[in-house]
Amino acid sequence: MQPHLDELARYNKERWEALAQAGVEFSRPFLNLDATLARQVVDPQGMLGKIAGKDVLCLAGGGGQQSAAFALLGANVTVLDLSETQLARDQAAARHYNLPITTHQGDMRDLSRFADRAFDVVWHAHSINFVPDPRPVFDGVARVLRPGGFYRLSFHNPFTQGVDDAKWNGIGYPLNQPYIDGAEIDEDLLFTNPEWEFEDQNGVIQRIRGPRSFRHTLSTLLNGLIQRGFGLRHFAEETSSAPNPTPGSWEHYKLVVAPYLSLWAMYQPVSG
Repeated sequence: MQPHLDELARYNKERWEALAQAGVEFSRPFLNLDATLARQVVDPQGMLGKIAGKDVLCLAGGGGQQSAAFALLGANVTVLDLSETQLARDQAAARHYNLPITTHQGDMRDLSRFADRAFDVVWHAHSINFVPDPRPVFDGVARVLRPGGFYRLSFHNPFTQGVDDAKWNGIGYPLNQPYIDGAEIDEDLLFTNPEWEFEDQNGVIQRIRGPRSFRHTLSTLLNGLIQRGFGLRHFAEETSSAPNPTPGSWEHYKLVVAPYLSLWAMYQPVSG
């Protein structure tokens, strides 16, 4: 049965189909994993302890990457994603390793198909910025997680979201957009190249329009989690360790700013 999708989800599904079919890196299954590499993919901080036997939801995380890692570590893995092509990559990884992975097509804002307290871990790939309000997603995650369960969330740094890494002006990267919660990122206005540009698996440059994305302030993200019973356990920022990167390059941009953030939170609902 096809899921009910609103206009935004239909648009973003279409964009992810195009990206996945063009071979974007997030749609390339991890087919060379062992247990050590699998742990590095999904739990480099060692937050989860023993993973075997845990029920894991890879949320908006199709592509055959995290799902394959969790399955290799013995978890019971479920994937929810908008894109059929992304989910097909998970099934390809499942066949490759001869391990079960359950896939569902749907919107991260609607987890109604899953029972209350169904999962020990929700591993949320970098996708929360594709919805205008993260709080309905957090509601769903809180409902399906068991007390003491972990939520791993990756998201764009809201202070730098919309900054163009190609616009080095000799001094810095201009930051000029209002810090407004829920604001859509106007890629045509902000970026020199509003399309996603990447090399496919054959080394051919692809330029594909990406999904619509939105800024979420840190207060919305962190208070949204706190108000639902989540306690922060680890926080990380992605930066560059490249020596002397060229100004205007992606590595230099990451040396100046931390574009991507991630956190681990434990679900600890208040009883009574």
